[in-house]
Amino acid sequence: MADLLFIVSRTEPKRYFYLKHVYAAEGRGVIVDRRGGERRRSQRPRPAERRHVERRHRDITQELQSSGWALVRRPAQ
Repeated sequence: MADLLFIVSRTEPKRYFYLKHVYAAEGRGVIVDRRGGERRRSQRPRPAERRHVERRHRDITQELQSSGWALVRRPAQ
């Protein structure tokens, strides 16, 4: 079975604790969305990107806003 991770909106603390409780026995990860907003707000030119690969595979912003949570596949380590 794929290793899945629940990401819960910061506006949904009750949902976070519920999912954490329900999936604790299965070893599923449940975390709170840690993003604080778009980091690149400045109009100044940025230096070249140091990261070679984008870590996020898909944008879950819409899911977090509409349902309060998103389910993603953990990256292979």
